[in-house]
Amino acid sequence: MALKIYWTKRAEKTFDDVVVYLSKDWSEKVVQNFVRKTNNVIGHISEKPRMFPSSKKIKIHIAVITKHNNLLYKITGTNQIDLLFFWDNRQNPKKLKF
Repeated sequence: MALKIYWTKRAEKTFDDVVVYLSKDWSEKVVQNFVRKTNNVIGHISEKPRMFPSSKKIKIHIAVITKHNNLLYKITGTNQIDLLFFWDNRQNPKKLKF
C-alpha cells in the first residue's frame, strides 16, 4: 500500500527554485527530465519509504534525484511521508539545516 505524500512549504519552494534555475540556464528537456525523475523517486518513496538511506540521529532519508539534487524526507507515522526539501549537492553542507 502506497503511503500518502505531503509536500512541506520548504519542499515546494526548493523544488520550484530548482525548476526556475534549470529553466533559465538549461533547456526545457532538462526541466522535464528533472520533473520526471522527481516524480519517479517520489513514487518509489511512497511504495518503499525505507529504500533510501537515513541518518541514524534524526531519521531523515536522502533520495538522489540527480547527481546534483537530493530530496530529503521523513516518515511521519504509519501512512505518511513528509517531503522536507530539495538540496543542491554543490552547496556547502554546513548550510544544511533541518
